Amino acid sequence: MSLKLLIADDEVHNRLLIERTLEDLEDEGVVFLYACHGGAALEKIKAERPKLVFLDVMMPIMNGMDVCDQVKNKLALSDIYIILLADQGEEVDEKRGREVGADLYLTKPIDTDKLLEKARKILGI
Repeated sequence: MSLKLLIADDEVHNRLLIERTLEDLEDEGVVFLYACHGGAALEKIKAERPKLVFLDVMMPIMNGMDVCDQVKNKLALSDIYIILLADQGEEVDEKRGREVGADLYLTKPIDTDKLLEKARKILGI
């Protein structure tokens, strides 16, 4: 079984930044999945069961908070590690992220070295 990670963000440049940051993981067998809105992210999570998910908070159709809530609380997929990515570091948003079950809440701009290190740790590689 291959390790999978999902990058869900409606902004192409944000998806590309995360992909480029983590591209070395592909050499280690990690399969990258992508979604450009929350509805697609939820469907990919249900179908593919990625071990790690990067979810932008502000996306069309379904925002990252709602996707996280569905995955962690409604579907009870506790083995999927969800990192919420937000443009703002508002304390109320971070609190809401914890309430919906996010494993980690990060604000942009993202420290790419720390992101790669965290991904390696979560994926066990």
